Amino acid sequence: MGRRSLQASIQGIAVLKKALKQKGGGQTYVAGAVGCSRQTIWSLLQGNPIDCDVFLAVCTELALQWEEIAAPEIAVPEDNAAIEALIETVRKQVHDNIQYRCGSMQVLDMAQPIGLDAIYTDVNVLRDITGRQRLDLAQLLQHAALEDFDRLGFTQVKVERVSGLEAVERFDKLMLLGKPGAGKTTFMKRLATLCSAGTFQAHRVPLFIPLRDFAEAKGQPGLLEYIGQQLTTLKVQATQTAESLLNHGRVLVLLDGLDEVREEDSKRVLQEIRFFADQFHTNAFVITCRIAAKEYTFQAFTDVEVADFNKKQIAGFVTKWFASKKLDKTARFLQRLEENQRIHELATSPLLLTLLCLIFEGRTDFPANRSELYEEGVDVLLKKWDGTRSIEREQVYKNLSLKRKEDLLSQIAFTTFEQGNYFFKQKAIEQHITTYIQNLPDAQTDPKTLLLDSEAILKSIEAQHGLLVARATGIYSFSHLTFHEYFTARRVEKRADLLEQLVRHVMETRWREVFLLTAGMLENADKLVQLMKTQIDQLVADDEKLQQFLHWANKKASSVEVSYKPAAVRAYYTFLDSALDSARALNRASDSASALASALASALASALDSALAHARDHALASALASAHALASALASAHASTHDHALARDLASTLASALASALKDTADPELRQALQMLKNQLPDLEGDQKAAKQWWQEHGQKWSEQLRAVMIQYCNIGHNWQFSPDQVQMLEQYFTANKLLVDCLNSDCYVTRSVREEIEATLLLPQSLPLNTHT
Repeated sequence: MGRRSLQASIQGIAVLKKALKQKGGGQTYVAGAVGCSRQTIWSLLQGNPIDCDVFLAVCTELALQWEEIAAPEIAVPEDNAAIEALIETVRKQVHDNIQYRCGSMQVLDMAQPIGLDAIYTDVNVLRDITGRQRLDLAQLLQHAALEDFDRLGFTQVKVERVSGLEAVERFDKLMLLGKPGAGKTTFMKRLATLCSAGTFQAHRVPLFIPLRDFAEAKGQPGLLEYIGQQLTTLKVQATQTAESLLNHGRVLVLLDGLDEVREEDSKRVLQEIRFFADQFHTNAFVITCRIAAKEYTFQAFTDVEVADFNKKQIAGFVTKWFASKKLDKTARFLQRLEENQRIHELATSPLLLTLLCLIFEGRTDFPANRSELYEEGVDVLLKKWDGTRSIEREQVYKNLSLKRKEDLLSQIAFTTFEQGNYFFKQKAIEQHITTYIQNLPDAQTDPKTLLLDSEAILKSIEAQHGLLVARATGIYSFSHLTFHEYFTARRVEKRADLLEQLVRHVMETRWREVFLLTAGMLENADKLVQLMKTQIDQLVADDEKLQQFLHWANKKASSVEVSYKPAAVRAYYTFLDSALDSARALNRASDSASALASALASALASALDSALAHARDHALASALASAHALASALASAHASTHDHALARDLASTLASALASALKDTADPELRQALQMLKNQLPDLEGDQKAAKQWWQEHGQKWSEQLRAVMIQYCNIGHNWQFSPDQVQMLEQYFTANKLLVDCLNSDCYVTRSVREEIEATLLLPQSLPLNTHT
């Protein structure tokens, strides 16, 4: 015979298994009878070679003819030329099958598959697993200020990013972890097609194995036997060919979806992978699994995490997507994405980016009601992604339905958002879960059991849906701040008693999106907008000077005949006069000319950018406001800097503002007064030293004369002398009113009478002050 080892053929394995069932005692008995370990019998049944004498003894014990059980011996190529020839032969034989199984994708509601080559976008991986970072809350919060921060940066961890292909080249054994919809399977399919085409790891043959299919294969074959079965269907010389390539380290083994293996199959599959990877360790292995599915450990494997898409990857994917559909929508899509950072944030997930592209195909914009868009994204992660692929995952807690998961997430979101916590400790979240599930039917009452259930539920939400994710060891957040805001709003929408609690935050910028989402979710948003209006008005109701200011703005707006709504005109003049007052305060407080110019631009931006400025009266007011602020800036600039270029620019802009005011006024007396003031200014082209001296000696007085003219003829430019607290209060007041108007203009339902009442009373004083500017 001359063979030191023998292995069973595919047919032989089936005969062995049948004989073992008939033999009392099974594998353990036979192992004892022939003097080997049970592991040896198990390996034999996986199609692996075992010692020749043991093989013969097993066949004798089971009353089988070894020649009928053993796989026929084939010549194993020893030289490189023969191996290369075998690789080329097998690659050609599996090529069409690889293209069929891996050359396209069809997810979500796609009507037909799309070629992978047409849309594939290079994947990056993180060398350090996000959830395993040893960071505390303070370190994480460095990435996120509570009021405003880069929302994309919220989900990007500052660790080394490398190309996915580079990682496969660098590490022969790779465990690729990722959130749901991160693109793990798509990447594995890309590896398979590239290797099959000979453009990546050309010295190897790809074997793409969905682990769920392997785990549920009839007869529970070992990996080598299963590979042999797959190759047999492709008319390849089955197990012996596979073993020959594996023995020479010439296979790229792609094991996809470890998290999709059923619980009852998990132990067997893990054991088989470990045995197979150890036996054929010279080959390249890539295993994919969802983060937090379980703490799997494979010897000599390097763990990496699929990184979220960055802006370049998003643009590349979108360009390819619409090009493949022959739709000229790429530029519009990317523009709208750039304008809406919350939707842009979702686009960092390849799955959610695909959803956004599908939604955009038949329209020119994203839905006006963003809550409906976010709801669809949540629906994809909670139900559709696994459902469309017929994956049934273990239900950790049988009474925790999908709706209850949404309720639980909403409760967590509202509580943590109100506390200002974007990141939260694992134990705190587990306590929220415990509080929730202990009230469910048939809930456990033992505290220790409840705690274990809470931990399992948290892990299942992370692994199965990716809505909560680990940001560091023991620290979690929502996967996207957008989802944190969405579930916070959902909590309010489901609990009408929380509306009053919500409106307490109407002055806080970070709650803005929650208000807009809640308004869009409510069947009728009347109560919400009415509560917002009351809360906003109360902010300035007790400040006499601010009430005087609003009274003046209303009186000024009433004196102007325009086609705009009164509230819009009031808004224009409140912005204009408060901006002027802020600019004067900044000029008094600052010694830097460059800071003055910056403060000037910022202070006047809102007033000058208004559509009302196109009306004649408002154009005049804007020009005069600009002139006065510029004059104040020039006087301070000449007093504190030697930057002649800056002073010259300010003087030139002042001259243009005065020219505009002269053109826009229809009052001859005002025109005469302005002309007299203009004639006093030093010549722009004259001696700069003399101009500096003039502004130092007469600049402040000239500015006050211009302000007196503005008050006399236009009733603007009053020196309100707001305190810093009043300035801050006004900013909050304006911002909150803008939010209220945005809610009214959003895709929410508000009755006509409530809408008209709110619009008619926007920016009106709550009481008639005793003294006011006239």
